[in-house]
Amino acid sequence: MVIEYRAELESARVARILRDDIMLGRRPPGSRLVERDIARALDVSRLPVREAIKMLMLEGIVVTRPRSWAVVREFSMKDIRDFGEVRTVFETLAFVLAAERHDEEGAQRLAVILEREEQAARNGEVERARVAAAEFHATAVALAGNAGLDELSQVFLPRLRWLFGQHDALFDMADEHREIYDALVARDADLLRELIPRHLLRGRAAAEERLRARLAQAI
Repeated sequence: MVIEYRAELESARVARILRDDIMLGRRPPGSRLVERDIARALDVSRLPVREAIKMLMLEGIVVTRPRSWAVVREFSMKDIRDFGEVRTVFETLAFVLAAERHDEEGAQRLAVILEREEQAARNGEVERARVAAAEFHATAVALAGNAGLDELSQVFLPRLRWLFGQHDALFDMADEHREIYDALVARDADLLRELIPRHLLRGRAAAEERLRARLAQAI
């Protein structure tokens, strides 16, 4: 029983590490996830690695190929379009509800995250800025105070972050988050209904450009 519990904890840790590697672009689309190599690198047995890969498959960011290794999922223009449409509806609602329902503590949480993102952008710390940007969006979902959105976020957020989170325009993203934050703390729902779709459209355009560049390199 203790061994099973330890394996469960290890699998969660391995899943978190692999997920972060994928989200931050350290493991690009199409790269193989070789159990023995990951187990050796993380100093764990292959069992928690296998379970971690299964978790990431359920999240939709890892796939298996027949008679081959598990690989980081390769996305298409249709993926970007489809999930971009879902993201616009989902996050617009989340930010509007967060504006209506947040308390002072919640606003302070967002402020701390935003300051961390802005500092990372000033320092040129790309990964740190991307992590803070993703946390800004995830925290808004939490502040919405809606159980349905919380449940949907468990399904969609890993794929949304995977598709749209690898931005390089650190200052532009932080500036837009500052504008969104100001509207949220002012409880200006109408302004957020304008800002969020426009903000997400930038992320969608950047994702499309990254895919075009990757496809061009493959030719």
